[in-house]
Amino acid sequence: MAATDQSTQTPIHPPVKGFEPYPMHEGEEYMNPAQQDHFRVILQAWKRELMEEVDRTLHHMQDEAANFPDPNDRASQESDFSLELRTRDRERKLLKKISQSLSRLESGDYGYCDETGEPIGVARLLARPTATLSLEAQQRRELKQKMFGD
Repeated sequence: MAATDQSTQTPIHPPVKGFEPYPMHEGEEYMNPAQQDHFRVILQAWKRELMEEVDRTLHHMQDEAANFPDPNDRASQESDFSLELRTRDRERKLLKKISQSLSRLESGDYGYCDETGEPIGVARLLARPTATLSLEAQQRRELKQKMFGD
């Protein structure tokens, strides 16, 4: 049976294509070696996908770079490149979070909330493998930010 989000009871699928949700077993210990291996494979595959996308962007920008005589064409190309670079910057930040998650896996801290030390939960980790806060802690943080700003 697929992991589900408690609030909606819909299947949760990891962000990397081709991976099935972790098959939970009754009475299974949280963050056992099988779960750790499952998330390690997902995180490594996700990191690999993002790195391949970075390479594709680099080659695309090198191949498509041209000095168009028409100012509108140049502006359009610069706008396209700017959008791609902003996307890659967000992915760079995500790569950093993935690397931190892999480090947390190695240290045994993966899957546990930074604020409370409580388990984050397999379903939340399937939805967001880089999560460092439990759902409740994340909601508290977002409420506090909404009330008091950053």
